[in-house]
Amino acid sequence: MEGGLKTRVLLISLYGVIRKGILMLATADLHIHSPYSIAVSRFMQPEALIKGCVTKGIQVLGTGDALQPDWLAGWEPFLENDAGIIIVPQAEVEDKKRVHHVILAQEPAQFDQLRELLAGTTKSFLSSGRPHVYLSGEDIARHAHDVGALIGPAHAFTPWTAMYAYFDSVPACYGGEPIDFVELGLSADSSYGAAIPDLYNLPFLTNSDAHSPTPDKLGREFNRFNLTGRTAKDVIAMIRDGDVAMNAGFFPEEGKYNRTACTRCYTQYSIEEAIGHNWKCPVDGGLIKKGVSDRARELSRGGTALPRPPYLHVLPLAQIIQTVEGASSPNTKKCKEIYASFIGTFENEIAILVDIPLAEIQAVHPGVAEAISALRENRVVLHPGGGGKYGTFSLR
Repeated sequence: MEGGLKTRVLLISLYGVIRKGILMLATADLHIHSPYSIAVSRFMQPEALIKGCVTKGIQVLGTGDALQPDWLAGWEPFLENDAGIIIVPQAEVEDKKRVHHVILAQEPAQFDQLRELLAGTTKSFLSSGRPHVYLSGEDIARHAHDVGALIGPAHAFTPWTAMYAYFDSVPACYGGEPIDFVELGLSADSSYGAAIPDLYNLPFLTNSDAHSPTPDKLGREFNRFNLTGRTAKDVIAMIRDGDVAMNAGFFPEEGKYNRTACTRCYTQYSIEEAIGHNWKCPVDGGLIKKGVSDRARELSRGGTALPRPPYLHVLPLAQIIQTVEGASSPNTKKCKEIYASFIGTFENEIAILVDIPLAEIQAVHPGVAEAISALRENRVVLHPGGGGKYGTFSLR
């Protein structure tokens, strides 16, 4: 199976070569946050993020929170950096219905222009990295397009603050204004959206939404693009053309809203049971929240699943090490030492998870090699999350 995975990745690269005259197969995380947003580490700073990208194996990074002027200005010295990381101006906003949207641009100045267009629609761009803008999704999308930026729903399937939490279709959320992509979120993979007619012509993005620069958060979900240049403009062009070579991320079952469940005690229910209980948990009276898997099935309405780029299910290396070692945290001394030995040998995490032959990984740590083999071959037992509690996995 390892050979099959490597063959798929090679074919993706060759496809890009044939079509575009490829220069680089680049790994991208295009949605993060800054300390100006709620519950974000103070260590989320440009220098630490670039260092984190090198460790993780990311070549393209969104700035996060580009509508916050001080944060955007703080990126200026790092737009050109010794690590060669391509920096893409990026922000997330919340609209008047509480739906979250990701905005991507090729130049920081586009966010200065967008901030001017949105003046008077929010309390302050200074106090919030992810501003609550008192406009509809359609109005925000139109303003984003007015400055030449791209826009799409953030974590589209999440049952809170997401497009499909409040709307049954793209037009219901965005009116007559088109969108440019759909971000799936941690509780969904490509299969969840492949049969939804609304999404047939839209590329899927998989990003971390990281609040910390640690390698178990940054790049925990990522995209790969066949870039023909090394600028943010080239990245934007690829997304605009729908040229996503590969998505990678969690098994959807690991997401904390994958299954329909109580938001207090996390007891899981079928849709029929939830309706029968009037969406109120009979165990403790808590709210039963519809899970992403049930919501995606509902939205598909029996539609045909169209082909999508390969989706690789991966887990952060630190989480794999923690599981193999039976540790209470990925931050124990032993787990950190094992992680450091892997990075010292292979330079970056994503290469270890996706590209490095298992025999080479085994030479560093046989147990981790076996776990990565199981992941590559889908020999994993999943214990789905729901109601706000992350799912877990175990190895067969």
